[in-house]
Amino acid sequence: MKKPIAIIAAFSVMIVLIVVSVCVGAVSVPLHEIGPSLLYKSSPSYFIVHEVRLPRIIVAVLAGFGLAVGGVILQGLVRNPLASPDVIGITKGAGLAAAAVIFLFPKAPGYTIPVAAFAGALAAFFILILLSRRLTLSPAALALVGVAMGAVFQAGTQYLIVTNPTNINMALLWLSGSLWSRGWREVFSLLPWIAVLLPVAWGCFAKLNVFMLGDESAVSLGLNIVRERFWLLLLAVALAGISVSAVGAIGFVGLIAPHIARSIVGSRHQWLIPLAALIGADLMLLGDCLGRTVIIPREVPVGIMTAIIGAPYFVYLLRKARTGNLR
Repeated sequence: MKKPIAIIAAFSVMIVLIVVSVCVGAVSVPLHEIGPSLLYKSSPSYFIVHEVRLPRIIVAVLAGFGLAVGGVILQGLVRNPLASPDVIGITKGAGLAAAAVIFLFPKAPGYTIPVAAFAGALAAFFILILLSRRLTLSPAALALVGVAMGAVFQAGTQYLIVTNPTNINMALLWLSGSLWSRGWREVFSLLPWIAVLLPVAWGCFAKLNVFMLGDESAVSLGLNIVRERFWLLLLAVALAGISVSAVGAIGFVGLIAPHIARSIVGSRHQWLIPLAALIGADLMLLGDCLGRTVIIPREVPVGIMTAIIGAPYFVYLLRKARTGNLR
């Protein structure tokens, strides 16, 4: 009963954080006004709830789902709890592509930035596959090549920032990860992807469970490890890439959420995937709530808040890995 209870608890926390997210901000919305604000345009809080806060809350939840489940898949394939979309270079590839559009094409329409970010994530994935192919996509090769790629992409982004001082505020806001000004357009661009890819990811739990046994065991059980690892990596990149394209280069969610879930329900992916998705949404909502309230009326980007939340836990993971207690 522990596993279903954990999922129910994480879902309940998400509901509470959604209600809090509607209420808090530069303009407070009383709890009793939430219902009328959602139903009646004549309500004084209708615009702020329906047009400002509700879409950013939905984007936070969907992006949290995508980043966390992408992290679960990557950690399962690499068999390393410290793997995540930002660690192996996927997020940084998306960031470089977005920065290139912001700096080199400043007059480009706003929708080109998320498109470029998703294209950058896919390009990073194919470069990763190309460089790891001779090593049969082994977990060690994926991790090492991914870290090296991430460093190159990060250097490219920093070069663009240094050499193009115009639009630097917009670039830094996107690179830090933010839900500011996210509206229904972002909701409708995220929702179809997440609604399709999450069930697909959960449907792959048996393969991910086999991968956790090691390559030799997977082959002995009849799994084509190179082919299956390619498609599962593509699934993880799609989840992470579409999420990053909507909210920017948010780190730690894809790393921390899977590990917290694993410490609660273990490594069986039929339980790990849904719990990690809910925890990822909880982290995004918590970071957004804190970012909108710590220095009212200003707003701290959610990516900075998730980093503040996640960095101490990451140090804890590193200490466990050093002592050999990390699973």
